[in-house]
Amino acid sequence: MYIPFEDLPLHSRIWIYQSNRKLYDDEIVTIEEQAKDFIENWAAHGKSLEASFITKYNRFIIIAVNQEVQQATGCSIDSSVEFIQKLEQQFEIDLLDKMNVTYKTGEFIAFKTLIEFKQLAKSKSVSENTIVFNNLVNTIEEWQDFWEVPASDSWHSRFF
Repeated sequence: MYIPFEDLPLHSRIWIYQSNRKLYDDEIVTIEEQAKDFIENWAAHGKSLEASFITKYNRFIIIAVNQEVQQATGCSIDSSVEFIQKLEQQFEIDLLDKMNVTYKTGEFIAFKTLIEFKQLAKSKSVSENTIVFNNLVNTIEEWQDFWEVPASDSWHSRFF
C-alpha cells in the first residue's frame, strides 16, 4: 500500500539506490510512475506493505517500508530488487553497484568509482569536509540526519 513518504514513521526501513548518471526529468516522471505502481502492489506473504519512495537530485531512488505494520521479508525484498533491475535495463543505468561514491561539488552532484574517489582524496581534490551521500543509512531518521554529511562523518573517512 503506497502512502506519502513524509507520512511514514522515522523508524521505517529504507534502501537507497544511486544512479551512475543523472536522470533526465522525463525519466524521473516515468520512474516515479512505475515506483508508485510497484509499491501499490508490494506485499510480504500476501500482506500489503505500508511503503513509499522518493527520488532525490535526479540520481537517487529511496524506497521505504514501515516494518511495524508488516515486515519486509526475503521474497518481498527480492521483488524490490527485481523492480530496480528492470529500471536499470529500461534506462540503461546502474543502480545496484555499491562500489561507487556520490558527493557534492558546490551545487553539483558528482559520481565516481570508489577507486577514483580514493585517488581524489589522495590528491586532495576532495577533503574530509566534502559532502558525501552515505547510502548505508537504514531508516528514514538516519537518512534525514546522516545521509548528506561531511566525509569525515561517514564511512568515507577512511580515505583521508
